[in-house]
Amino acid sequence: MSEDDFPRPIDDERRLTGVRARNATRRGFLVMAGAATLAACSSGPDVAPPQSSLPAPALPPGGNTAPGTGTPIGLILPLGASGNAATVAQALQNAADLALSEFAGARLRLIVKDDGGTGPGAQTAAQQALDEGARAIIGPLFAHSVAAAGQVARQRGVPLVGFSTDTNVATQGVYLLSFLPQTDVERGVRYAASIGRRSFVGLVPDNAYGSVVEAAFRETVPVVGGRIVGLERYAPGQYAEAARRVAGSAVQADAVFLPDAADAVPQVLQALAAAGVNLTGKQLIGTGLWDDPKLFAAPSLNGGIFAAPDPAGFRAFAGRYRARYGREPVRTAALAHDAVSLMAALVNSYGENGITDAAIQNPSGFSGVDGIFRFRADGTNQRGLAVMQIAGGSTRIVSPAPRSFAQAT
Repeated sequence: MSEDDFPRPIDDERRLTGVRARNATRRGFLVMAGAATLAACSSGPDVAPPQSSLPAPALPPGGNTAPGTGTPIGLILPLGASGNAATVAQALQNAADLALSEFAGARLRLIVKDDGGTGPGAQTAAQQALDEGARAIIGPLFAHSVAAAGQVARQRGVPLVGFSTDTNVATQGVYLLSFLPQTDVERGVRYAASIGRRSFVGLVPDNAYGSVVEAAFRETVPVVGGRIVGLERYAPGQYAEAARRVAGSAVQADAVFLPDAADAVPQVLQALAAAGVNLTGKQLIGTGLWDDPKLFAAPSLNGGIFAAPDPAGFRAFAGRYRARYGREPVRTAALAHDAVSLMAALVNSYGENGITDAAIQNPSGFSGVDGIFRFRADGTNQRGLAVMQIAGGSTRIVSPAPRSFAQAT
């Protein structure tokens, strides 16, 4: 599965090119009460956290070491690519520079390389960055680029933190900092179970994204004590037949899982109504694709829930970004900010040799622009998300994001 296999609203290019701050199609990082540093959530028995406070106080700009000094870190982005990719890449570089200016005493210097948005370009960029002494690599942006650069980094024993949403390219030493759909599903289903929902039906798009969220749905529902009474897939625009097939099962359900984008979900609901499904009293559950103002105004979605970062974090980050660069950041610019802050925290705590798999996989995790996160040994991540409910044309938080992974379990 490649990035291009994901539907347009969720693939990396679309996800990472939303230019609006809060209202882009979704996702980024919860700012720690306006702070710029990363913090470990708590210390483990053997390893001290990179930063002890959560949240940390806001730091003044200018904390980085002099240009050309500090531990070298590769930053690989499609700066020379065509279309929106180059715009996104520049925003990610800006956010990385912002992180350096805000992290007091950051002992890093960035080795910026352009991969042109291609796998071969990423491979070359990674080789060049490592030849210039990079102790870690941040980026690239797309799945094929992460795979190519990650192969080089693993051969050299250097960790890579990339921005793809495709978990097929994650592995030990190649970490994904992006928001992963599986986390959305787990958080939404768990919340629904916590308010008493036990019988679930789902209508899932028949594409690569649908396969990912369906697998997470099938895994999570029984874990929380629920059961799936019906599950159907549909091709683009072919909602009616799937709705008819699931209609009989939907009578038994008290929760309906609809993991699709703003242009599809209202049509799926119309198809269910036409098939005789009464949705009154049933909890509608979406994913991060629902974080779209076009859905908030749909009366049929009122009361629906989805998992997302607490929006306060990105608002604070976006304000600092605007003050420095005079424009709105793309929604996932915060990924680069947090990746740089993570590297700075590890170097400040453990020295230039401290960026290791063990440090990156700290089970206590870290707190960044969009809340807590931690990396698994397989390169994927876990995040602490809020549960948002659509209400009257907007959203409100009905279950706050956890402040630590101990709280999240």
